[in-house]
Amino acid sequence: QVELVESGGGSVQAGGSLRLSCVASGSIYSNICMGWFRQAPGKEREGVATISPGAGRTYYADSVKGRFTISQDNAANTVYLEMISLKPEDTAMYYCAARHFSCGLNSGDYPYWGQGTQVTVSS
Repeated sequence: QVELVESGGGSVQAGGSLRLSCVASGSIYSNICMGWFRQAPGKEREGVATISPGAGRTYYADSVKGRFTISQDNAANTVYLEMISLKPEDTAMYYCAARHFSCGLNSGDYPYWGQGTQVTVSS
């Protein structure tokens, strides 16, 4: 079992920035992939960014490329999402998720989820 706790959400104006953090605990091994997903009201949950264990290969949704950066601190079992140039369409509940071995942006592949942190971007 893996437990995930997110922090760092909030309300900003368009063009602003936020940094999300997610700390993992429990049955963590070196092969865990962690990432961020988001869900806006009335929409399906979508993959935002994930990062692979070891080499730290990253995957991004097209809508956030160039604006969001995912990184990890393996020693602290923490993954970060740095978000700049935020847009109103980035407004959503952001969830941290984890799975063992491979990475990707398909939310259905991830068995472990945090409670989520709200990001609201006003125009």
